[in-house]
Amino acid sequence: MIFRSDVEAAAERIAGRVRRTPLLAVAPGPLLPGSPGAPGEAARTWLKLELTQHTGSFKARGAFNHILAAREAGRLPPAGVVAASGGNAGLAFAHAAARVGVPAEVFVPETAPPVKVAGLRALGARVVQVGTRYAEAQEAAAKRAADTGALTCHAYDQPAVCAGQGTLGLEIAEQTGGEVDTVLLAVGGGGLMAGVAAALEGRARVVGVEPENCPTLDRALATGEPVDVAVSGVAADSLGATRLGDIAHGVAARTGAGSVLVTDAAIVEARRLLWREYRLAVEHGTAAAVAALRTGAYRPASGERVVVVLCGANTDPSDLAS
Repeated sequence: MIFRSDVEAAAERIAGRVRRTPLLAVAPGPLLPGSPGAPGEAARTWLKLELTQHTGSFKARGAFNHILAAREAGRLPPAGVVAASGGNAGLAFAHAAARVGVPAEVFVPETAPPVKVAGLRALGARVVQVGTRYAEAQEAAAKRAADTGALTCHAYDQPAVCAGQGTLGLEIAEQTGGEVDTVLLAVGGGGLMAGVAAALEGRARVVGVEPENCPTLDRALATGEPVDVAVSGVAADSLGATRLGDIAHGVAARTGAGSVLVTDAAIVEARRLLWREYRLAVEHGTAAAVAALRTGAYRPASGERVVVVLCGANTDPSDLAS
C-alpha cells in the first residue's frame, strides 16, 4: 500500500531527474463531442502531456524512485537491475540505470514493438525477448534476478515504483491550482493509477480506462481482488498486463477509483484525432483515455474539471497520416 506521503517523498528523491511535463488546456469540441454548448455548462478539460517525459512515458518517474531508493538503502548491487516490460517500463529502467551508473537487463515479449526494442538497445540495456505475453517475460526476469543478485524492477507492482508514478498527480494538482475533479488515465497493471490516486486522495477522483479486451482493473473491482484475464488488441503492447497489481487494487479500493472500458475501434479513432487536432503522436494505450471522452464511456458533469493523462509516445507514427 502507498499513501500521499510516499509520493511526496518520491518527488523529493527524483527532483531534477525527471521533467515537469506541460498541462494543455483544450476547448470543448473534438474531445467532448456531446458536451453541453451553453456558456458555463461544458466541462473544463486539460491534457497532461506526459508523453514528453524522458523515454517517452511516465515510467521514468517510478524507475528513478525505485533505483534511487534502493541505492539509499544500500540495496543496489554491482549487477545492476533486471526488469520485465512490454517496452515502456524497460526503457525507463534502462534510462534510470544508465544515469545512476549501473547495468540494466530487460526482458520483453517477442511481440514487443521494434521501436521499443531498438530504444532499449540504444540506452545500453541487454535485451532478452521471450514468450508472447508480459507474464512470460516477468517470469524469466524474476529467475534472472535470482540467479545474478540484480535488483528486481517490476513494471507496476512495487511501492517505490507506484509512488514515483504518483508524482505526476502532484504536478497536476500544482498546475491546476488544486482545481481538478477527475483524472482520466489508461490502466494496464495499474502502477500509474495507484500512484496518482494516492497523490490526489481526498482531492480528486481517478478513473482508469481500459480496452474491453484488457480489463484488469474492471475485473478486479468487480470480483474484489486481482484476477488473471486474457488480453489482446491494439493496445496490448502497453496495456497487456494479464493481472492488476496488488498495490493498484488496494489503492483503487481505498480511494474509490473508477473504471470504464472502450473498444479498439474507439482507441484507434482517438489516437488519430490527437494527431489530426493537436499533432500529438501517442501509443494506442495512451489514446484509450481520450477514447473514454470521445465515446461517452466517461461523461463529465456540467462544469467538471477533467485532466486526461497522455502517458506514452513510444509508437510508430507512420500510420497516422492514413
